Amino acid sequence: MKHFVTMKDQSEEIILQLVKRADQISQKGIPPLEKQYFAANLFFEPSTRTKMSFIVAERRLGIEPLDFMAETSSVLKGESIYDTAKTFESIGANFIVIRHTQENVASQLARSLNIPVINAGDGTGEHPTQCLLDLVTIYQELQQFKGLKIVIAGDIKHSRVARSNAFALSTLGCEVLLTGKEEWRDDRLPYRYVTMDEAVEIADVLMLLRIQHERHDQHMVLDQESYLNKYGLTIDREARMKDHAVILHPAPVNRGVEIDSSLVECSRSRIFKQMQNGVAARMAVIESLIEDVQKVQ
Repeated sequence: MKHFVTMKDQSEEIILQLVKRADQISQKGIPPLEKQYFAANLFFEPSTRTKMSFIVAERRLGIEPLDFMAETSSVLKGESIYDTAKTFESIGANFIVIRHTQENVASQLARSLNIPVINAGDGTGEHPTQCLLDLVTIYQELQQFKGLKIVIAGDIKHSRVARSNAFALSTLGCEVLLTGKEEWRDDRLPYRYVTMDEAVEIADVLMLLRIQHERHDQHMVLDQESYLNKYGLTIDREARMKDHAVILHPAPVNRGVEIDSSLVECSRSRIFKQMQNGVAARMAVIESLIEDVQKVQ
Protein backbone atom coordinates (compact mmCIF):
# COMPACT_ATOMS: atom_id res chain seq x y z
CA MET A 1 0.00 0.00 0.00
CA LYS A 2 1.72 3.15 -1.25
CA HIS A 3 -1.02 5.67 -0.31
CA PHE A 4 -4.29 5.68 1.62
CA VAL A 5 -6.65 7.96 -0.26
CA THR A 6 -9.75 5.85 -1.00
CA MET A 7 -11.66 2.80 0.21
CA LYS A 8 -13.20 2.15 -3.18
CA ASP A 9 -10.28 0.17 -4.57
CA GLN A 10 -9.02 -1.46 -1.37
CA SER A 11 -9.13 -5.25 -1.27
CA GLU A 12 -10.92 -7.20 1.44
CA GLU A 13 -7.54 -8.57 2.56
CA ILE A 14 -5.95 -5.14 3.07
CA ILE A 15 -9.01 -3.72 4.83
CA LEU A 16 -9.16 -6.65 7.24
CA GLN A 17 -5.42 -6.45 7.92
CA LEU A 18 -5.76 -2.78 8.86
CA VAL A 19 -8.86 -3.41 10.97
CA LYS A 20 -7.21 -6.21 12.93
CA ARG A 21 -3.96 -4.31 13.33
CA ALA A 22 -5.82 -1.24 14.60
CA ASP A 23 -7.77 -3.41 17.04
CA GLN A 24 -4.52 -4.96 18.25
CA ILE A 25 -2.97 -1.51 18.73
CA SER A 26 -6.03 -0.32 20.65
CA GLN A 27 -5.76 -3.31 22.99
CA LYS A 28 -2.00 -3.59 23.49
CA GLY A 29 -0.41 -0.41 22.20
CA ILE A 30 2.72 -0.25 20.07
CA PRO A 31 6.31 0.87 20.72
CA PRO A 32 7.55 4.04 18.97
CA LEU A 33 9.31 3.62 15.65
CA GLU A 34 13.08 3.39 15.94
CA LYS A 35 13.86 5.80 13.10
CA GLN A 36 12.98 9.51 13.08
CA TYR A 37 10.05 10.46 10.84
CA PHE A 38 8.21 13.69 10.09
CA ALA A 39 4.51 14.06 9.20
CA ALA A 40 3.10 17.00 7.23
CA ASN A 41 -0.47 17.58 8.40
CA LEU A 42 -2.00 19.82 5.74
CA PHE A 43 -5.47 20.74 6.97
CA PHE A 44 -7.13 23.28 4.67
CA GLU A 45 -10.52 22.65 6.30
CA PRO A 46 -11.64 22.88 9.96
CA SER A 47 -11.13 19.70 11.98
CA THR A 48 -11.11 18.64 15.60
CA ARG A 49 -11.25 14.83 15.86
CA THR A 50 -9.37 13.95 12.67
CA LYS A 51 -6.52 16.44 13.08
CA MET A 52 -6.02 15.83 16.79
CA SER A 53 -6.16 12.05 16.48
CA PHE A 54 -3.59 12.13 13.68
CA ILE A 55 -1.30 14.20 15.91
CA VAL A 56 -1.76 11.82 18.84
CA ALA A 57 -1.22 8.81 16.53
CA GLU A 58 1.96 10.34 15.14
CA ARG A 59 3.36 11.21 18.56
CA ARG A 60 2.62 7.74 19.92
CA LEU A 61 4.62 6.35 17.00
CA GLY A 62 7.48 8.72 17.80
CA ILE A 63 6.80 10.78 14.66
CA GLU A 64 7.24 14.57 14.73
CA PRO A 65 4.19 16.41 13.34
CA LEU A 66 4.97 19.41 11.15
CA ASP A 67 2.25 21.90 11.93
CA PHE A 68 0.53 23.76 9.11
CA MET A 69 -2.11 26.49 9.19
CA ALA A 70 -3.45 27.57 5.82
CA GLU A 71 -4.32 31.04 7.08
CA THR A 72 -0.69 31.77 7.97
CA SER A 73 0.97 29.89 5.10
CA SER A 74 2.18 30.82 1.62
CA VAL A 75 -1.19 29.65 0.30
CA LEU A 76 -2.29 33.25 0.99
CA LYS A 77 0.43 34.38 -1.42
CA GLY A 78 -0.96 32.20 -4.18
CA GLU A 79 1.02 29.00 -3.65
CA SER A 80 -0.75 25.94 -5.06
CA ILE A 81 -1.69 22.87 -3.04
CA TYR A 82 0.83 20.83 -5.01
CA ASP A 83 3.67 23.29 -4.38
CA THR A 84 2.79 23.40 -0.68
CA ALA A 85 2.89 19.60 -0.45
CA LYS A 86 6.06 19.43 -2.56
CA THR A 87 7.70 21.91 -0.18
CA PHE A 88 7.04 19.63 2.78
CA GLU A 89 8.34 16.65 0.83
CA SER A 90 11.49 18.63 -0.06
CA ILE A 91 12.29 19.62 3.51
CA GLY A 92 12.01 16.06 4.78
CA ALA A 93 8.40 15.10 5.50
CA ASN A 94 8.03 11.33 5.25
CA PHE A 95 4.31 11.42 4.48
CA ILE A 96 1.48 13.88 3.87
CA VAL A 97 -1.89 13.97 5.64
CA ILE A 98 -4.27 16.26 3.77
CA ARG A 99 -7.80 17.52 4.33
CA HIS A 100 -9.32 19.83 1.74
CA THR A 101 -12.68 21.08 0.49
CA GLN A 102 -11.76 19.98 -3.05
CA GLU A 103 -12.72 16.44 -4.08
CA ASN A 104 -9.91 14.17 -5.37
CA VAL A 105 -7.12 16.49 -4.17
CA ALA A 106 -5.50 13.65 -2.20
CA SER A 107 -5.57 11.35 -5.22
CA GLN A 108 -3.99 14.03 -7.38
CA LEU A 109 -1.17 14.53 -4.88
CA ALA A 110 -0.66 10.77 -4.61
CA ARG A 111 0.05 10.66 -8.34
CA SER A 112 2.58 13.50 -8.10
CA LEU A 113 4.54 13.03 -4.88
CA ASN A 114 7.23 10.53 -3.98
CA ILE A 115 6.03 10.08 -0.40
CA PRO A 116 2.81 8.48 0.92
CA VAL A 117 -0.38 10.55 0.96
CA ILE A 118 -3.20 9.98 3.44
CA ASN A 119 -6.63 11.40 2.68
CA ALA A 120 -8.07 13.05 5.80
CA GLY A 121 -11.23 14.09 3.95
CA ASP A 122 -11.65 15.61 0.47
CA GLY A 123 -14.83 17.62 -0.07
CA THR A 124 -17.73 15.27 -0.77
CA GLY A 125 -15.30 12.59 -1.96
CA GLU A 126 -14.01 10.20 0.70
CA HIS A 127 -12.76 9.97 4.28
CA PRO A 128 -10.97 6.60 4.44
CA THR A 129 -9.44 6.86 7.92
CA GLN A 130 -12.84 7.75 9.41
CA CYS A 131 -14.18 4.67 7.63
CA LEU A 132 -11.40 2.53 9.09
CA LEU A 133 -12.12 3.58 12.67
CA ASP A 134 -15.82 2.86 12.04
CA LEU A 135 -14.90 -0.62 10.80
CA VAL A 136 -12.71 -1.23 13.85
CA THR A 137 -15.61 -0.28 16.12
CA ILE A 138 -17.99 -2.62 14.29
CA TYR A 139 -15.44 -5.43 14.45
CA GLN A 140 -14.94 -4.98 18.19
CA GLU A 141 -18.69 -5.06 18.80
CA LEU A 142 -19.88 -7.80 16.42
CA GLN A 143 -16.68 -9.74 15.55
CA GLN A 144 -17.67 -10.05 11.90
CA PHE A 145 -18.78 -8.19 8.79
CA LYS A 146 -20.30 -10.71 6.39
CA GLY A 147 -24.08 -10.66 6.44
CA LEU A 148 -24.43 -7.62 8.69
CA LYS A 149 -27.06 -5.05 7.77
CA ILE A 150 -25.54 -1.59 7.99
CA VAL A 151 -27.82 1.41 7.52
CA ILE A 152 -26.21 4.78 6.77
CA ALA A 153 -28.66 7.53 7.67
CA GLY A 154 -28.77 11.23 6.87
CA ASP A 155 -27.23 13.60 4.34
CA ILE A 156 -25.90 10.91 2.02
CA LYS A 157 -25.39 13.19 -0.99
CA HIS A 158 -22.88 15.48 0.72
CA SER A 159 -21.15 12.94 2.98
CA ARG A 160 -17.67 11.63 2.23
CA VAL A 161 -18.02 9.34 5.26
CA ALA A 162 -21.05 7.66 3.67
CA ARG A 163 -19.14 6.93 0.48
CA SER A 164 -16.02 5.47 2.08
CA ASN A 165 -18.09 3.30 4.42
CA ALA A 166 -20.44 2.08 1.71
CA PHE A 167 -17.49 1.01 -0.47
CA ALA A 168 -15.60 -0.75 2.32
CA LEU A 169 -18.59 -2.41 3.97
CA SER A 170 -19.72 -3.83 0.64
CA THR A 171 -16.24 -5.21 0.03
CA LEU A 172 -16.37 -6.88 3.44
CA GLY A 173 -19.68 -8.60 2.68
CA CYS A 174 -22.14 -6.37 4.53
CA GLU A 175 -25.54 -5.43 3.20
CA VAL A 176 -25.46 -1.65 2.95
CA LEU A 177 -28.72 0.29 3.06
CA LEU A 178 -29.33 4.03 3.04
CA THR A 179 -31.96 6.35 4.46
CA GLY A 180 -32.51 10.10 4.35
CA LYS A 181 -34.41 12.95 2.75
CA GLU A 182 -35.12 12.30 -0.91
CA GLU A 183 -33.24 15.42 -2.06
CA TRP A 184 -30.13 14.23 -0.21
CA ARG A 185 -29.95 10.85 -1.89
CA ASP A 186 -26.83 10.04 -3.91
CA ASP A 187 -27.48 8.33 -7.24
CA ARG A 188 -23.79 7.41 -7.48
CA LEU A 189 -24.24 4.85 -4.72
CA PRO A 190 -26.03 1.69 -5.90
CA TYR A 191 -27.70 0.80 -2.60
CA ARG A 192 -31.32 0.40 -1.56
CA TYR A 193 -33.06 3.16 0.37
CA VAL A 194 -35.37 2.42 3.29
CA THR A 195 -37.34 4.64 5.66
CA MET A 196 -35.90 5.51 9.05
CA ASP A 197 -38.63 3.45 10.72
CA GLU A 198 -37.58 0.42 8.65
CA ALA A 199 -33.91 1.15 9.30
CA VAL A 200 -34.06 0.95 13.08
CA GLU A 201 -35.75 -2.45 12.98
CA ILE A 202 -33.39 -4.13 10.50
CA ALA A 203 -30.01 -2.55 11.27
CA ASP A 204 -27.22 -4.34 13.08
CA VAL A 205 -25.38 -1.03 12.90
CA LEU A 206 -27.05 2.35 12.45
CA MET A 207 -24.55 4.89 11.17
CA LEU A 208 -25.90 8.42 11.57
CA LEU A 209 -24.61 11.43 9.63
CA ARG A 210 -24.87 15.12 10.37
CA ILE A 211 -26.32 17.53 7.81
CA GLN A 212 -23.36 18.86 5.80
CA HIS A 213 -24.52 22.48 5.67
CA GLU A 214 -21.13 23.74 4.47
CA ARG A 215 -21.34 21.58 1.34
CA HIS A 216 -24.86 22.54 0.30
CA ASP A 217 -25.27 24.83 -2.71
CA GLN A 218 -27.85 26.94 -0.92
CA HIS A 219 -28.26 27.86 2.73
CA MET A 220 -31.14 25.98 4.31
CA VAL A 221 -33.22 26.95 7.31
CA LEU A 222 -33.88 23.71 9.18
CA ASP A 223 -36.70 22.91 11.57
CA GLN A 224 -34.64 20.73 13.88
CA GLU A 225 -37.53 19.10 15.73
CA SER A 226 -39.30 18.25 12.48
CA TYR A 227 -36.13 16.78 10.98
CA LEU A 228 -35.51 14.62 14.05
CA ASN A 229 -39.07 13.30 14.03
CA LYS A 230 -39.03 12.48 10.31
CA TYR A 231 -35.46 11.38 9.65
CA GLY A 232 -33.54 11.17 12.93
CA LEU A 233 -33.06 8.70 15.77
CA THR A 234 -35.75 9.45 18.34
CA ILE A 235 -36.15 7.73 21.69
CA ASP A 236 -39.07 5.74 20.28
CA ARG A 237 -37.05 4.54 17.29
CA GLU A 238 -34.07 3.56 19.44
CA ALA A 239 -36.36 1.38 21.56
CA ARG A 240 -37.28 -0.64 18.44
CA MET A 241 -33.68 -1.46 17.49
CA LYS A 242 -32.33 -5.00 17.78
CA ASP A 243 -30.91 -5.86 21.18
CA HIS A 244 -27.35 -6.16 19.84
CA ALA A 245 -27.55 -3.19 17.44
CA VAL A 246 -25.18 -0.27 17.93
CA ILE A 247 -25.24 3.40 17.00
CA LEU A 248 -22.33 5.09 15.23
CA HIS A 249 -21.79 8.73 14.28
CA PRO A 250 -18.62 10.30 12.80
CA ALA A 251 -19.25 13.55 14.74
CA PRO A 252 -19.52 16.41 15.30
CA VAL A 253 -22.97 15.49 16.60
CA ASN A 254 -25.85 17.93 16.23
CA ARG A 255 -27.85 16.92 19.29
CA GLY A 256 -31.57 17.06 18.75
CA VAL A 257 -31.21 17.00 14.95
CA GLU A 258 -29.97 13.62 13.69
CA ILE A 259 -30.19 12.05 17.14
CA ASP A 260 -32.05 12.81 20.36
CA SER A 261 -29.58 14.32 22.80
CA SER A 262 -30.26 11.66 25.45
CA LEU A 263 -29.14 8.91 23.04
CA VAL A 264 -25.66 10.28 22.28
CA GLU A 265 -24.23 8.40 25.28
CA CYS A 266 -26.87 5.69 25.68
CA SER A 267 -25.92 2.03 26.22
CA ARG A 268 -25.89 1.16 22.52
CA SER A 269 -24.03 4.30 21.39
CA ARG A 270 -20.40 3.83 20.37
CA ILE A 271 -19.81 7.44 19.30
CA PHE A 272 -17.01 8.18 21.77
CA LYS A 273 -15.59 4.68 21.30
CA GLN A 274 -15.21 5.56 17.62
CA MET A 275 -13.17 8.62 18.56
CA GLN A 276 -10.95 6.48 20.77
CA ASN A 277 -10.45 4.00 17.94
CA GLY A 278 -9.51 6.85 15.61
CA VAL A 279 -6.02 7.07 17.09
CA ALA A 280 -5.33 3.34 16.71
CA ALA A 281 -6.79 3.26 13.19
CA ARG A 282 -4.54 6.10 12.07
CA MET A 283 -1.53 4.50 13.74
CA ALA A 284 -2.23 1.31 11.77
CA VAL A 285 -2.40 3.21 8.47
CA ILE A 286 0.79 5.17 9.13
CA GLU A 287 2.66 2.06 10.26
CA SER A 288 1.58 0.13 7.15
CA LEU A 289 2.61 2.93 4.77
CA ILE A 290 6.02 3.34 6.41
CA GLU A 291 6.64 -0.41 6.36
CA ASP A 292 5.76 -0.63 2.68
CA VAL A 293 8.06 2.30 1.83
CA GLN A 294 10.91 0.58 3.66
CA LYS A 295 10.34 -2.62 1.66
CA VAL A 296 11.01 -0.89 -1.67
CA GLN A 297 14.01 1.13 -0.49
